[in-house]
Amino acid sequence: MRPKLSQTEFVAMMAMMVATVAFSIDSMLPAMPDIAADLSPEDPNRAQLVLSSFIIGMGLGTLITGPLSDTFGRKSIVGLGAALYILGATLAWAAPSMELMVAARLMQGIGAAGPRIVSLAMVRDLYAGREMARLVSFIMLIFTLVPALAPLLGMIVISIGGWRGIFVSFILFSVISVTWLMTRMEEPLPVEKRRPFRAAALWSATKELMSLPMVRNSIFVQTMIFSVLFTSISLIQPTFDVIFDREAQFVYYFFGIGIFCGTSSIVNATFVMRYGMRAIITLCITVVLIITAIMLALTLFEREAGIYFWLYVLWQTCIFYQMGLTIGNLNALAMEPVGHIAGLAASITGAISTVGAGIIATIIAQVFNETTLPQIIGSLVLLAASYPALMRMRKLDRPKDAVAPAD
Repeated sequence: MRPKLSQTEFVAMMAMMVATVAFSIDSMLPAMPDIAADLSPEDPNRAQLVLSSFIIGMGLGTLITGPLSDTFGRKSIVGLGAALYILGATLAWAAPSMELMVAARLMQGIGAAGPRIVSLAMVRDLYAGREMARLVSFIMLIFTLVPALAPLLGMIVISIGGWRGIFVSFILFSVISVTWLMTRMEEPLPVEKRRPFRAAALWSATKELMSLPMVRNSIFVQTMIFSVLFTSISLIQPTFDVIFDREAQFVYYFFGIGIFCGTSSIVNATFVMRYGMRAIITLCITVVLIITAIMLALTLFEREAGIYFWLYVLWQTCIFYQMGLTIGNLNALAMEPVGHIAGLAASITGAISTVGAGIIATIIAQVFNETTLPQIIGSLVLLAASYPALMRMRKLDRPKDAVAPAD
């Protein structure tokens, strides 16, 4: 089965679904100082909870989003998630305190799980193997480009309507993307292929999923990589502001980093068919691990401030660049043997990796001490921890029933 709309439109539509997450996180970055000043002047570091609460909520939402879409269809769950997302954005717009803001962002994150997880399940409904990996790479291209533009767009919105105006833009974005899906996309999961929403069936499917070594190892590696990413997202703005005194230039540097990193998904789509997913993941994590170790060594010794700033920008560029070369491939490897429970598989992998990474990144971000050491040391430990699981993935057999070779 293939969608009646063109593959280009399908990829663009799924990319916009995934971009809901990136837009909801990164457009908040330029608003963090204003939010801290208005809602938490006594402890500005608490403003980072606006980011981590959304991430954790999104992870929690994925636990039920996939199974619900396996039972009731993909489109209806996207619509339900969008409604919750819009409600959360509305409450955040009106929030008078940091506690209510965090609660609203948690709700918004749960709603965002709908488009994020169901879009991946839709891709698996219609494609498999390296073709799926190639399409996921193009979708991840938007995942990397949107963060580049989001802070700049957020700054423009703030200049017009203050930091609360950002939540209005979230509402508009969700309305447009869901309307596009509902009017142009046919339901990809026919009724005869849906699974009853029963606890016993879900438990059986979960046991099947977690019994697969490839899935378990992919989840662990994704958790470590997402932890590094979320730590960077949480700390890059205060690092530019407090450590380097470049707050006014932050959105432009972030834009440049994001635009360059957008090419990573194109690179992956070009080479994944030739070299395979596992080889690309291994090379990418190895390179970033080595660069992070070098960055730690340079940080521990005396360095010239101007040069160190550019080293930090280069290191962050590497952190963001790896996403387009790893996450899409890791998702494809995890989903390949479980196409018959695609929604649940997307939920479990997404929930564990996102919630785990959100908690880890929150812990690292809350010990920010106006130096780069917490971020660098945390990233080095996380990347090193992913390596044993990555090596185990390379030793696993390829799925025998794949439509196309898995890697």
